[in-house]
Amino acid sequence: MSAGGLPEAERLDRVFLSRVTEPGDELGGRWLRELGVRETVRRLTGGGRPLPGASEKRWAGLRARAERADPQRDLAQAQGAGARFVCPGDVEWPGQLDDLGDTRPVGLWVRGQVSLRMWASRSVAVVGARACTEYGAHMAADLGAGLAERGWVVVSGGAYGVDGAAHRGALGAGGATVAVLACGVDRPYPRGHTQLISRIAEQGLVVGELPPGDHPTPSRFILRNRVIAALTRGTVIVEAAYRSGALSTARAAQRLGRFTMGVPGPATSGLSAGVHELLRGEATLVTDAAEITELVGDMGELAPDRRGPVLPRDLLEPGARRVLDALPARRAATARAIALGAGTAEDDAVGRLYELRALGYVERHGEGWKLTRQAMISGSSDRRRC
Repeated sequence: MSAGGLPEAERLDRVFLSRVTEPGDELGGRWLRELGVRETVRRLTGGGRPLPGASEKRWAGLRARAERADPQRDLAQAQGAGARFVCPGDVEWPGQLDDLGDTRPVGLWVRGQVSLRMWASRSVAVVGARACTEYGAHMAADLGAGLAERGWVVVSGGAYGVDGAAHRGALGAGGATVAVLACGVDRPYPRGHTQLISRIAEQGLVVGELPPGDHPTPSRFILRNRVIAALTRGTVIVEAAYRSGALSTARAAQRLGRFTMGVPGPATSGLSAGVHELLRGEATLVTDAAEITELVGDMGELAPDRRGPVLPRDLLEPGARRVLDALPARRAATARAIALGAGTAEDDAVGRLYELRALGYVERHGEGWKLTRQAMISGSSDRRRC
């Protein structure tokens, strides 16, 4: 048995499969479920008839990959980069990845000192556009920092734009973050984020399905997103156009029954159009970390009530407030006219007007009543809140 609790032979077989099959290969997952790891590997290495469902062309490609695979070499290369291979059956394996069914990873390569299973149990994905705006970068960094300060792990893809901002926000707050890559964990991508990804490996975790040295492709980025969605309790999208790859993370989260959230942007922004489309569906609108944790967190992790500042007018009794609202903005009015506007008797209006005069809201002008400057300022502040 290995230190992770899995027989070493099965670990080697799964390392072999991570080199031979592509991430998210549903047919490959069916082979593992129906035939088992050992039998699948035996056939791929020439020990039996072709695996069911594989075309002649695909079978030839798999066999060619199998001939070049060397799991011992991959493990040694990973160890040299400070990485380990975590797979189903290990103590560190996050059980929520099993929700992916036949597209579950055969295993994950992990750089970092902490337990992936423990961190994933309290994590949120923050993803979005690579070519984000200044607003998108600010919101992602703010959410990353706010989640980290509340004890949540921020999971993202290590890319430019929103991903990098979310990681930096969490790191800047001294918190925890996980980068899920679409390439080998020993070769940071994008190259411009080499320093950032190295820092994440030191302070958090860098995770990927692909073996050491493997490179990213467009399809691998999309397939990587299902792992981000499955690892976390919920996914937040910050800026995404209609065709953004980040939306595939949200769709995967919805299929898995995870929370899906979106940060609204300007109505005219094409970079927020995909987010707004999500919000028109089943996604939840969020604007800060408190609202996210209220949704995905435990009972009692509530966001504060959202309201503007309490103004002096807010403290008036409803009857006095109606009388005050019935006064014209720039001229005096009789008590009778004010009573009609407030929907009350003239005697009641007169009594309220004297109360309001004592509070500094109105003043007497002959037979009429007029708002004071204080009341007009308070009223314009009230209207700005509407």
